[in-house]
Amino acid sequence: MKSYYKLCVLIALVVSGYTSPIAPPADEDRESIAVNYLTQLYGLPNQSNSDTEKRSSGMSLRLKEMQQFFRLKVTGKLDEETLDVMKKPRCGVPDVAAYSTFQGDYKWKKHDLTYRIENYTPDMSVAEVDDSIKRALQLWADVTPLRFTRLYRGTADIMISFGVGDHQDGYPFDGPNGLLAHAFPPFEGIGGDAHFDDDEKFFYRSPQGYNLFLVAAHEFGHSLGLEHSRDPGALMYPTYIHRDVDTFVLPKDDVDGIQSLYGPNPDETGPRPTPPVTPNKCDPKLVLDAVTMLRGEIMFFKDSFFWRSSPHRGTVEQHLITGFWPEIPGHIDAAFESPLEDKVFIIKGEKVWALYGYEMAQGYPKSLSMFRLPRKVQKVDAVLYDETSYKILFFVNKQIYSYNEEQRRLEKGYPKPVEVVFPGMKGKVTAAFQYQGFNYLFSGSKMFEFGAYNKLRRVLNNNYFLPC
Repeated sequence: MKSYYKLCVLIALVVSGYTSPIAPPADEDRESIAVNYLTQLYGLPNQSNSDTEKRSSGMSLRLKEMQQFFRLKVTGKLDEETLDVMKKPRCGVPDVAAYSTFQGDYKWKKHDLTYRIENYTPDMSVAEVDDSIKRALQLWADVTPLRFTRLYRGTADIMISFGVGDHQDGYPFDGPNGLLAHAFPPFEGIGGDAHFDDDEKFFYRSPQGYNLFLVAAHEFGHSLGLEHSRDPGALMYPTYIHRDVDTFVLPKDDVDGIQSLYGPNPDETGPRPTPPVTPNKCDPKLVLDAVTMLRGEIMFFKDSFFWRSSPHRGTVEQHLITGFWPEIPGHIDAAFESPLEDKVFIIKGEKVWALYGYEMAQGYPKSLSMFRLPRKVQKVDAVLYDETSYKILFFVNKQIYSYNEEQRRLEKGYPKPVEVVFPGMKGKVTAAFQYQGFNYLFSGSKMFEFGAYNKLRRVLNNNYFLPC
């Protein structure tokens, strides 16, 4: 093993070390959870219980910093939304904006790095672990001049090991479903090393447990000098999010971050997959995939993401779809809420998924034919649910089909042209939803508001409900 003589200096620099992820114990009270979280991740100083005013002021300041990082409503108070974020499994690294590197600009001074796998988890075969680690490192090599060579003995730049509990680095693991792993930034001694908690269930392909490739790729970002990103689509976002490892491409935020340290890959010989960019709700050219209500909240889907808007709280959160529902693909076609069934239906192609609250409904996906649409309809552009009539309007090209949910049949006289049902509607409808008695149809970057008798009232920007 490498020398640990500078570990204390390193710990002082990174505040609490590189750990990932934390789940606060369920039996702790609200304040204990908040104090533990803010002390570890936002530098809340330890104060005596007698200094109530000073402690309260410090708590409020750190709460505001945390709320700002997660794009929550900045109140400085421990509300339910803030507490919910604190309870999510996540990394124990202090949160920083964008792709900032450690204070002091910790990075490797060379491009040829070595790694060594010291031992293995029993959850996977040796070949599966080897492949997961190799691919995780290659993810960073593909976009930088960094090159990784494996060693089978001796000391490597990045020493990789699996352990449980106190594994002799000053940061003991805490058993299942807590700390997944931790890694240290480039530094003499322990710097660059990555440790994985063998009390966790790691997997190669199965969706049960934590995918080792994803966990390792995140940790190796730390090993190379990156801190956490506040971009929810970034690999370096604090929380573990399941993704399709077969199609995974390093997001642009991570590419920008690592290239700010090491530069681009000088050996690229041809086009590479375009790094995915997290959609920006303030983009004036934003075109949404789908919009739906979900028990009073409004959900806006775009690519592999969705925004969750709570009008009564005045907050908007952005998440990866797979972070909530690994079964549902990105780039969906349509979504709508059925108050009659208390479900949200999500459609892509000829498949239909259903949510009961934020849980996947059993028995799905089903076929689009469940709505009795003609066989020639294999894809819909948008869906609008009319709560007054229990009718579901399916937008297909420039026509509308109407399905009566109570009677489980298509309405006679349909399909009808969109402009007949909604006079004044221009362009292809790409998303639709009903809110507070008004119908909203989206076309490109515009949103058309229709009132009583489907009379056009206003044409708005499609991020009207997603204020910047």
